Amino acid sequence: MKDPRKFWNKLAPRYAKSPVRDEKIYQQKLEITQSYFKPDWSVFEFGCGTGSTAIVHAPYVKQILATDISDAMLAIAEQKTQAQGISNISYQQGTLESLSLPPESFDAVLGLNILHLLPNVDETIKRVHQLLKPGGIFVSSSALMRDVALHWRMLIPVMQLIGLAPQIAHFNKDELIGKLTKNGFTIDHEWQPAKASLFIVARKKEN
Repeated sequence: MKDPRKFWNKLAPRYAKSPVRDEKIYQQKLEITQSYFKPDWSVFEFGCGTGSTAIVHAPYVKQILATDISDAMLAIAEQKTQAQGISNISYQQGTLESLSLPPESFDAVLGLNILHLLPNVDETIKRVHQLLKPGGIFVSSSALMRDVALHWRMLIPVMQLIGLAPQIAHFNKDELIGKLTKNGFTIDHEWQPAKASLFIVARKKEN
């Protein structure tokens, strides 16, 4: 896909109206994440979409910087945030590579349903590691594309050719955990709610 920003901008209105696929699993992910949060924490979320998760987490931390490549997604997120009177979330358009952020400035980084949509997972994990304070956590929820049903894996390239699917990174559970540990993380919590889905809380090692 040549321009991911255009793809997600076009998808934004439909994405905003789509329900959570499995509400029970989503709520469990929220609860696990919030069990780590502290009131004075600074949180960074990349690939925040329309801000739904950041809005839910906002009461549990001091501040959240939520970012996305799509300005259309962020416009919806800002409307929702203002409508709910939430003042500790700020939004910024960009990617991990394009945003100028100081190292070791966040207690937690959230990358939810995003790693499998990025061109270089290793570089993303390295950047997350740089942004976290020692002992900080990286919370990720990813589709394990190597474990997706074969017919879907065969269909994705066709959908990409006609602009109906974004770029996809293929990895399995062991490969993703290997990338995290190789780049200075320990695995604090892992949960596989489905064969092709993995939720992880990884902790940056203390200095």
